[in-house]
Amino acid sequence: MKRILTLMLAAAMTLGATSGAQAIDFKASGEWLMGLAAGDASLVQKDGGKHTDTNDVFGAGQRVRLQLDAVASEALSGTVFFEIGDQLWGNGESGAAMGADGQVVKVKNAYLDWIVPNTDLQIRMGLQAIAMPDAAGGSAVMDGDVAGIVASYKFNDNVALTATWMRPFNDNYTADDTDPERRVNFLDNIDLFALSLPLSFDGVEVTPWVMYGIQGRNARYNLHGWDQADGDFAQTLGNTYSGFRMRNFGSTSKGYGSMFWAGLPIKVTALDPWNIEFDVNYGYVEKMGRFDVQKYGDRGPTVRASTGREGWAVKALVEYKMDWGTPGIFGWYASGDDGNIKNGSERLPSLNGNAGFTSFMGTADADWSGRGNLYEKTLTIDGTWGIGVQVADMSFVENLNHTFRVAYWGGTNSPSMVKYMNSPRAFDMDGDACSTEGPYLTTNDGLLEFNLTNVWQVYENLTASLELGYIVNMIDKNTWDRSFFDSSFSRQDAWKASLVLAYTF
Repeated sequence: MKRILTLMLAAAMTLGATSGAQAIDFKASGEWLMGLAAGDASLVQKDGGKHTDTNDVFGAGQRVRLQLDAVASEALSGTVFFEIGDQLWGNGESGAAMGADGQVVKVKNAYLDWIVPNTDLQIRMGLQAIAMPDAAGGSAVMDGDVAGIVASYKFNDNVALTATWMRPFNDNYTADDTDPERRVNFLDNIDLFALSLPLSFDGVEVTPWVMYGIQGRNARYNLHGWDQADGDFAQTLGNTYSGFRMRNFGSTSKGYGSMFWAGLPIKVTALDPWNIEFDVNYGYVEKMGRFDVQKYGDRGPTVRASTGREGWAVKALVEYKMDWGTPGIFGWYASGDDGNIKNGSERLPSLNGNAGFTSFMGTADADWSGRGNLYEKTLTIDGTWGIGVQVADMSFVENLNHTFRVAYWGGTNSPSMVKYMNSPRAFDMDGDACSTEGPYLTTNDGLLEFNLTNVWQVYENLTASLELGYIVNMIDKNTWDRSFFDSSFSRQDAWKASLVLAYTF
């Protein structure tokens, strides 16, 4: 018996040693951001004779992101991505007030990467950053953190295929369990299924893609923060808009409604030093009942509106690389509302659009300043058009680069839509009555944006970015004034200046 026990112990020790030899390689990476910012992002100075902008002119903040990769082999690894912040200095809720002990650690991403044995099929599962293929200014449809599964297969150097399933919403609906049609977590999921076909040839990249989705009829209550789910993620999914005076979603007999998107991004580098990018997107969301919208603030009659939405957008960028910099021209056009709220919206529906060529209202360059109200928002370009020029990556001193942009933003929405807004401040992007998705501009409105971004490579892992922005406000006051009985507001230009130090490793 002792001999048997000795043999068993030896075998266990041998197996333990073998298991220990298969060590996991832990790799850490991340970034520290420290930001100082001053500015006034509001496009409205006064409403009804009272100042509407109550934000501080100056602010400071920080954000830390830490990524830990547990690598077993080239075929298997796991990743967790923590975020601490955004912490506004002096603010107790963000953990940056006196004492600095707030609970602000968040899990940004957590996913598993693995390769199916004896194949080239790569799979990523979990909470991850997913963006629909795009060119020229970012994705106008989807670019954000979401739970899902992505499977990618590369046939050869020229052709690949990616399939994606995402679940952005599920089990967030709260209701009265006594009603069998409105039970808690009943029919409240949204599921998305996407296919993309990356094609790469000498100097040309084309990635056609399609995405189909379904939304449960009770998911629409969660999309706008009326229950417990985060409303910012899918603000532009249906016809609802944060500036509208919405009332009472109507019932629908549909359990699920369909959604569909398609895109064709193209990048051409074969004509070097020319760089040409073009992108076209289409989107459709099936009507899921109706809702009430009140005209003229809170004094007008109520109109029954449709939750359907269908629209499109095109974007383009042409650049020419030179020794001292890269001059270029960019532009976009997106469909807008036709003025009839009863037939749904004609704006491109989006899930988490992140498109834009500029760095004040758009998303280019440093889109973080330490102050969230300085247009650090996930913006969409639906309902707008624009054209601009830029000179990127100018360098006259070693390790110091500059990018200068001028862009005009116009609207494609009918001016008659203004009468459905909460207030004459609904076009603004900095306040309770404003939009979370971008400026709601009519064909009578315009904004002229100036950006100057300066990036100094202090050390190999440390950069300092000084960003200056100014927006000339050309909102048509008469269009917004005449749609409200007792409105009296004054507009103003917006400006910002931010300094961000970024340490990455």
